[in-house]
Amino acid sequence: MKRKLTTIVAMDVVGYSGLMEHDEETTLVQLKQLRRDIVDPAISQHEGRVIKLIGDGTLAEFPSVVGALQCAIDVQSQVGRSDFQEQGLKLRIGMHVGDALVEGDDIYGDGVNVAARLESIADPGAIVLSKQVHDHIGDRLPVSFVSMGMQSLKNIDRPVEVFQVDLGQGGQDPNGQTILFGDFKIDLDRYELLQADQQIAVEPKVFDLICYLARNRRRTVSKDEIFAKIWNGRIVSDAALSSQIKAARKVLGDDGTSQHTIRTLHGRGFRFVADVKDREPVGTPSPDNSFEEKSLKAVTVKPSVAVLPLSNLSGDPSEDYLSDGITEDIITALSKNRWLTVIARNSAFAFRNNTDGIRVIGQKLDANYIVTGSVRKSGSRVRISVQVVEAESEISVWIERFDRDLVDIFELQDEIAETVTARLEAELGLNEQRKAEKTPRKNWGSWDIYQMGVAEFYKFTPQANLKSQELLREALEMDPDFASAHSRLAYAIVLGMVYFDASPNQDRMDEALQAAKRAIELDDQDASSFFTIGRVYLARREYDLAIDALEHALELNPCLAVTYCGLGDSLAYEGRLDEAIEHFEVAIRLSPHDPFRWAFYSYRSLAHLFRGEYQDAVTWARKSVQIPNAQYWARAHLVSALGHLGDEAQAGQAMKKLQDVKPEFSLEFAREHLFYLKRKDQIELYIKGLELAGVH
Repeated sequence: MKRKLTTIVAMDVVGYSGLMEHDEETTLVQLKQLRRDIVDPAISQHEGRVIKLIGDGTLAEFPSVVGALQCAIDVQSQVGRSDFQEQGLKLRIGMHVGDALVEGDDIYGDGVNVAARLESIADPGAIVLSKQVHDHIGDRLPVSFVSMGMQSLKNIDRPVEVFQVDLGQGGQDPNGQTILFGDFKIDLDRYELLQADQQIAVEPKVFDLICYLARNRRRTVSKDEIFAKIWNGRIVSDAALSSQIKAARKVLGDDGTSQHTIRTLHGRGFRFVADVKDREPVGTPSPDNSFEEKSLKAVTVKPSVAVLPLSNLSGDPSEDYLSDGITEDIITALSKNRWLTVIARNSAFAFRNNTDGIRVIGQKLDANYIVTGSVRKSGSRVRISVQVVEAESEISVWIERFDRDLVDIFELQDEIAETVTARLEAELGLNEQRKAEKTPRKNWGSWDIYQMGVAEFYKFTPQANLKSQELLREALEMDPDFASAHSRLAYAIVLGMVYFDASPNQDRMDEALQAAKRAIELDDQDASSFFTIGRVYLARREYDLAIDALEHALELNPCLAVTYCGLGDSLAYEGRLDEAIEHFEVAIRLSPHDPFRWAFYSYRSLAHLFRGEYQDAVTWARKSVQIPNAQYWARAHLVSALGHLGDEAQAGQAMKKLQDVKPEFSLEFAREHLFYLKRKDQIELYIKGLELAGVH
């Protein structure tokens, strides 16, 4: 095969799977028309050629970098002005200059892969390109670029420096010299900021910052651009910028948690996200248009965490490799949790031996949580201490110590990183729920509402499950592209049928599956979404699909304890009981304080019951029922296992407690709500135990 240097352009329709599910025939007609009327003519005009069509995607190559970018700009501009956008067809475009292997009319190689991965991280309607393209363009085209920094791309070994093409209007506000949002008005002629027609005091630098972000609201503004425009290129610390951003938010009634007006995009910059009105309202605004109501902005702000290098307390600098290695592994593992923003290693390591307080470090790194710790090695033993601190309050959220034998350095690093990450994921999730509960309702954003929905979810009661679904739907109304909210809603719907009062039916199953698929469509790298769809498939008795999804979730994030539990549960229903119990053991080891730990014990009890190990089933069921939020099924497992053991006294006591929490539980009830089991032998074994215990 031959090699050549070429410019590759990858285009893809946003949300294509959802459009196809909604109206397959119309979507196909529109896609063909889009290619015929806009994409193909633009590629031809700029001397490119289509390499291949992949479903809704188009891969093309160009002999000229300038021609390729002109083509991409023409396509996005025409789509933006056409009826296609109103019909829901938006494109993402990625570009890269790289070496490619040529085989016939097709090309392969790293250059093609990078272009495709760049397309996948582009926003709808955007063009994202590599530094190679950026440097080739130079000043050959009258366009500007916004730096997106170094990005880690799927299946690309090295980080790639990425830029987005600025397709806006150069920062010129379409409303002339007035910008209106909420009950605020920026008067650019008078250099004034007004709220409800009352001028409010604001420092000049803060006013300039608010104006610049508002005028460039269609895009993310990088820190370097702010330094260049607001400070005229003078050298200014990140802390100074953070201070000005904080002051701007305070003036606008915003804060670092809700971010309803100025949003931080970690590693990229800042974006003005408040709704801007087209013109002055006529008359006095009604209370429904108040800024407090407008503060319910559809913004999903993920918490950020920085892992500082663990201190080497061994007294020997040559041992730094161990503490640094563990730190890097924790950063890598934490980054697999898509609901967290993890500060890059180089940024965090710059604070090695820094004497600033946790709050100051958090401000400088723009991190909500700081992970610190130490490693002490003595002979063949090593002691590792890790804690996570909430930066703003400097309150410790979680701390733990690990003592291990130093037999295999890599196995030790893997074990510690996996354990720390699994426990941090659970503890930070609980802390975010507590923070949301303390936030005034009027300041809730979609993230806060989502967290309140999760908090209700983990109460495991019928009323809380319905409340959880209600809150999750509210979060999605504010932010329809909130992948985690779609995923959690799907799981809540399923658990409503498995554990609570919702009757199992196909409509609910289909709604859950649609929500789970939408979550994956929005973020196909989120292990939690694949965990959820695995649980949905299990409820639908599609065990093969469930196991495939859960195994893929573990490939994406091997530290997510709940996935091991879900996979163990699925394997148990297939009769693969030894494998199932192994997975339950991993879940329990990784996250012994998980809010779902009662399920780890309960499902393990069921696996032992199916294996005929009734005493083990009793042991794990009893562990489960001791946890306050344990579901009634854990008590039912205990009753069935005791029935098989023939312990009438214990079975009678367990049955009474089951009926106390679930008075309607009966053999008929059990059969109806075990709808997700398809093996008749397992169902009959379970029911037989209940009968032996005296359940009717």
